[in-house]
Amino acid sequence: MLESIRYLLLQVRKPGDVMAAHEIRGFAKHLRCQESTIRIHDLISGQPSRASLDDVDVVLIGGSGDYSVVTGGPWLESALDTMRQLHELSKPTFASCWGFQAFSLALGGSVVTDLDRAEVGSFDLHLSEAGRQDPIFSPMGDVFCAQMGHQDIVEKLPEGALCLASSERVANEAFVFPGKPIYGTQFHPELDLSTLLDRLRTYPDYIQSITGLEYDQFVRTCCRESTATEGLLERFARHVLHLLHQ
Repeated sequence: MLESIRYLLLQVRKPGDVMAAHEIRGFAKHLRCQESTIRIHDLISGQPSRASLDDVDVVLIGGSGDYSVVTGGPWLESALDTMRQLHELSKPTFASCWGFQAFSLALGGSVVTDLDRAEVGSFDLHLSEAGRQDPIFSPMGDVFCAQMGHQDIVEKLPEGALCLASSERVANEAFVFPGKPIYGTQFHPELDLSTLLDRLRTYPDYIQSITGLEYDQFVRTCCRESTATEGLLERFARHVLHLLHQ
């Protein structure tokens, strides 16, 4: 039944970025779907049409190795308009990392760059009371490990969003909009340890600049498995499937 869900993945990536295809594979793996069920639109090129949004069941918003919500660019405002449209339509949406930051900013939250709170590697997160009550998040347990890679921080969530998880460094690591099937995570539920390391090998200078560690030392000291998050996207997909068949 999960194979019947049609997805649109909104990406923010430079032409030729090998992580674009890697991201698709990661979402497909954890959504338990074929890559062919995930259509792609890069927000650098402009907004997706209303027809393209209507023609899918779920919108995914991914990360970005080269672009920041804080520094932006001439394309950013139209990208944020897309987030506002998704919210207005109550379109089932899952926003990861850059997507989490962009969705927060679009709806009136605030995002800052803060290297002191940057998180790269595997980190423990703590569910909030809302997270412990949420059917998609609660199965992960009160404390769970997640894969991270960010230096931009959602300082304030938008009005109406509930915080679902925090870390020692960052207060806002996940949100849901109650009454809307819209979730976001600062962490990467589409990545496990192996695929996180695939991605970080592509950006070795990033590891050095954030952690001060060479790659091998970083892997030994900052990385571990994150099995609790591996079912998160599948639970979200089953939640959407239930909504579609009500």
